[in-house]
Amino acid sequence: MSKPVGPYTPIVRAGDWLICSGQVGIADGALVPGGLEPELRQAMANMKALLESEGASMDLVTKTTVFLTDMNDYAAMNAVYIELFGDHRPARSAVAVAALPIGAVVELEAWAWAPRD
Repeated sequence: MSKPVGPYTPIVRAGDWLICSGQVGIADGALVPGGLEPELRQAMANMKALLESEGASMDLVTKTTVFLTDMNDYAAMNAVYIELFGDHRPARSAVAVAALPIGAVVELEAWAWAPRD
């Protein structure tokens, strides 16, 4: 897992919920090159690793928020998002933002329903 780029906790358990802080496409301490598609793929991989560190998985994600620096990337984001989530469709919001940390073009945060045994 990548080290956070700010003073926050990447994943927090609140009862039966796991809340994942926004993930950008960081690998090996740097933003992956290539723009939206590789960044979103890496952000999702980072999120998956966070969830798995808590014994959860992406199929438990119930809500996501996607932050885009350019709404013209919306269709491309949807294509990657659908590919990576498969038939699972969490509730989602997508918002345009002026900028994201470390020059990222996309950031993804999520809530997962992950009851403890």
